[in-house]
Amino acid sequence: MKFFKQSSKSLVLALLLSLGACAEKLVDVNVTIVDQKTALENQILGSYEELGNDVLLLASVRSVDEEGKLKPATEIPKGKLTALRAMQRQEFNRDDIQEFKKSQVAGEGNDGLLKFFETEQIKSDARFKEFASAIIAEENEDRIVILKRIVATNENFADRDLPKVQKISASLNRDNAKPGEKFQQEDGNWTTR
Repeated sequence: MKFFKQSSKSLVLALLLSLGACAEKLVDVNVTIVDQKTALENQILGSYEELGNDVLLLASVRSVDEEGKLKPATEIPKGKLTALRAMQRQEFNRDDIQEFKKSQVAGEGNDGLLKFFETEQIKSDARFKEFASAIIAEENEDRIVILKRIVATNENFADRDLPKVQKISASLNRDNAKPGEKFQQEDGNWTTR
C-alpha cells in the first residue's frame, strides 16, 4: 500500500512537471456547479420521499403470518396518517393542479403555497372558479399538513421553523416550474418561466 501511495505521488508530480514545462497556457477551465441542492433542501426532499414510500405501503400492503393467516394492519400514528392522506389527495388532484398552473389560474407562491389568479376563464365561468378555488385550497391544506409533518419528524427543525421550510419548499417548486407557469420570486415579484 505504501508503494502505491508513493507511486501515485510520483505520477502526479511527473504530470505536473510535464505540464509546467509547456510554455503556453493550455486551457483555462472555470467550473460552475448549478442545480446543487442545499443540505436543508435534501433533508426536506428525503422526508417527503419517505412519506411517499409510506403512501405506497399504505395502499398496497396486506400482511400474512407464517401460517397464511391475515395479520391485523399495523396502527399508523395519527400525524403520519394525516400526512399520508394529504399526499393521497394531492395525487388525486395532481392533473387539475397541473392544468391550473398551465392556464395560469394558479402559480407557485414564495411561501410554498399555490396562489389563485383571476383569468378570463375564471371571470366568465362561476362554476369553474368555484371548482378551481376549492382544489387550490385543498392543495394548500395538504402542503401545510405535509410540511408540518416534515418539521415534526426532523430533528433539525422546531415548530417555529415552518416558515423557513415553506421558503425552501417554494424554492424547490420554483426549480420545478414548467415553461409557461407563474411563480413568485423571493422578492415577491411574479414571473413566468
